[in-house]
Amino acid sequence: MSYIKSALLDEKGYAILDQYDQSQDPEEWHDLEYVDWKSSGVTRFAPLASAFGETEANGFWNHTPPRTDKDGVWIQSQVAKAPRLVARAQEPGANVGRCRVIELQPNEYASTLYNMHQDDNNRLNPDGSGWIVRGFFNLSHDPESFMTLREDRFNPATEIRIPLPAGSQIIVDTQRFWHAVWHKGPHPRYSLITSWESGPELDAYIDKHHGTNQITNPPLDQAFIDGAQLELQRRLAERAEALSAHSRADAADPKT
Repeated sequence: MSYIKSALLDEKGYAILDQYDQSQDPEEWHDLEYVDWKSSGVTRFAPLASAFGETEANGFWNHTPPRTDKDGVWIQSQVAKAPRLVARAQEPGANVGRCRVIELQPNEYASTLYNMHQDDNNRLNPDGSGWIVRGFFNLSHDPESFMTLREDRFNPATEIRIPLPAGSQIIVDTQRFWHAVWHKGPHPRYSLITSWESGPELDAYIDKHHGTNQITNPPLDQAFIDGAQLELQRRLAERAEALSAHSRADAADPKT
């Protein structure tokens, strides 16, 4: 299928924009209503735009009727509490799908690798339309934490680590990358996540904020990486065994 994509994102799958002066804005994310939703660790979400304007975080394709991650409906009770966050999500002028604030509790590097996932933003997206990507605006100040990306989940050589101070602005093709945030803490991390449709509006926004896909990875000790890789494999094997045992139990139960 053929989609409209941003050249910078199509090249490497991510763009880092100019850092925003987050200190100039009120901390509106503390006033929002959060819902429990599992994603890459211990998380909650405060939806700002959802499939039908309800305070929920489910994928648009899991509704009736199912649809792609575009044309999000703003949740008026949340918009009233966070007009500045909404304005930032709308600033590019691109079509907005889901928009929400994530609250992530501190985690470990091995847990980050275990929780890596690829999004399914473009399910049901019509051929010839704009490819859906996601913007991540870090709201809390987490300079020792990293947006962690891998094109190959099990190959550390493909890993990209992008620091997350307050005001960091990143756009990622999260359907291309396995991704999760390694958040060292000690306090929860907050980030505004917005699904945007690629096209001339988003291209202009990236250009305006001097988007780049050049970064030097903060160093990590190889022994530390190797240990986390082994822990990842151990957890995956443990999970596979648990699922297998559950399936065996179901098969042996005459009531099922």
